[in-house]
Amino acid sequence: MTVPVTMTAIEITHPGDPSVLTPCAADVPIPGAGEVLIRVCAAGVNRPDCLQRRGLYQVPADASIYPGLEVAGEIVARGSKVARWHLGDRVVALTHGGAYAEYCCANEGHCLPWPATMTSLEAAALPETCFTVQYNLLTRASLTGSDTVLVHGGSSGIGTTAIQVAKALGAHVLVTAGSEEKCNYCTALGADHAINYRAADWLGAAKRLTEGRGVDVVLDMIGGPYVQQNLEILATDGRYAMIAFMLGPRAEVNFMQVLSKRLTLTGSMLRPQSPAQKSAIARDCEATMWPMIEAGQLRSIIYTSFPLADARRAHELMESGAHMGKIVLEVADT
Repeated sequence: MTVPVTMTAIEITHPGDPSVLTPCAADVPIPGAGEVLIRVCAAGVNRPDCLQRRGLYQVPADASIYPGLEVAGEIVARGSKVARWHLGDRVVALTHGGAYAEYCCANEGHCLPWPATMTSLEAAALPETCFTVQYNLLTRASLTGSDTVLVHGGSSGIGTTAIQVAKALGAHVLVTAGSEEKCNYCTALGADHAINYRAADWLGAAKRLTEGRGVDVVLDMIGGPYVQQNLEILATDGRYAMIAFMLGPRAEVNFMQVLSKRLTLTGSMLRPQSPAQKSAIARDCEATMWPMIEAGQLRSIIYTSFPLADARRAHELMESGAHMGKIVLEVADT
């Protein structure tokens, strides 16, 4: 196909509320030597996009000025050093920004095959969540099938993926969520127990559900006062993986729990990782999670979608917290 010179993208006119997301005319990016140019069919919406819009998320100097971190689409151009991918290949990709657009560049190592069983919306929702769960829950926290894991924010995009991956491995899964509807949603996905943190003391409930033993792994996107509570619920030799701080990055913590129970604290963000590290995570995802997708053990859970021009509405929904699963932007026909 002929690649146009210009495209529609969503720009952040200035830091602010969702109304600052505006469609604009932009130049179609030119892929570097190790990059592919993707005609975007759909793009995932993630909380870092909202933080970037508000001016609270540091964007790397070499990243696209447009928001968006994940896409599904068709490769329409490739750099001189690209080895794996060819024109016409359908891929999903973790992007270095720029996903809220009709065309987007991605490092070839950050692309994965678009699963044949998935729609464009389902495929676009994979990269950010799968990379995050793979690196934090499986690689850094070393989750195994014999573990009990506690996932905070179980109805979120990352939470729904974490539940399914943990269950596919054979782990026992506890989650927290903010309503009975969300708790039921999580148990329908496979969680063994879901605790409504608005109606109950989640720490006390988790202790009862584990008969006082605690959990082996915590995946935490909440932070704030949850940090100390997570240390308390972890069992001996437990692993604590931090991925975000919705209640803030500061906490008052008694670290004696870390010493007495030999706990491991770890955390990461995807955006600052080197291209080589992201490529390594992509390879691990393909080896671990893509077989789960093929076996029907891992589904991409879509709450709703919006046309690209309505990115503002997608951000409003994201920040309302009402969604369960992923929010996706529709960009082009497959």
